Amino acid sequence: MALSTAALVGATGGAGTTRTCLELANALAAGGDDVAVLDTAYDTQGLARHLPGRIDPDATTLVTDGSDRPLSAGTIEYDPDPDRAALDAEALPEPGRIVCLPARAPFERLARAKAPEAAQELEQRITAAATAFDRVLIDTPPLGSNPAVAAVTAAERVAVVAPATERGVDAVQTIRGRLQDVGTNADAVLATDRAGTGAFPEADADAILPQFDGEAPAGLETEAGVDALAAAADVVLGRELDFPLAEDGLVAAVESLREN
Repeated sequence: MALSTAALVGATGGAGTTRTCLELANALAAGGDDVAVLDTAYDTQGLARHLPGRIDPDATTLVTDGSDRPLSAGTIEYDPDPDRAALDAEALPEPGRIVCLPARAPFERLARAKAPEAAQELEQRITAAATAFDRVLIDTPPLGSNPAVAAVTAAERVAVVAPATERGVDAVQTIRGRLQDVGTNADAVLATDRAGTGAFPEADADAILPQFDGEAPAGLETEAGVDALAAAADVVLGRELDFPLAEDGLVAAVESLREN
């Protein structure tokens, strides 16, 4: 049975959690799901860098202003390139939409957004998102703040995102302990193999995501990316994505995409 909400929590800073959220959201949308990506990494505000235009209100505003503004007031449509070189577009279902609720705020509001009462409001926002979207992905920093704790305790599933390095292996064990301290567990581990070293033991990861070229999202441009994202969707949310591959050759399709 597919689940609705998942917190993707970084085992370390720079693990690639935001990129993983966007790549997974794009894969889910290609499978027909409506997806929301919620930002709780208030300090780094990485999600906002992937979105054009003005961000007002942002995620921190909606958990601190005490208003009844709906979640949709702060969401921004994320419209990736529709060309998915590795996939047979004609055999895909009608694509779902992706919306993002990023954080972009001054220090004073960031501090207020980390207060316990703001974390309680965040939990309610996550619940509201689950009623409005098929899937909700929560971009979550390494556990160390009230918003991160709220994210991992409110979500149905928790996936740890770690770099595919020895440091990443150690960090996963640390974050598992922190998750247990707040009353939850890691349901899946996603290793991001940016260097292509394969250094992360397969036995310690439920899915290994290869290096994705270019700007997000690019995971569906290669067969390896398609397979990895389908595996991630399954282990994180129990969502089976059966993507048909293009018949005219993956290499030719990717080269054609890059030329255009």
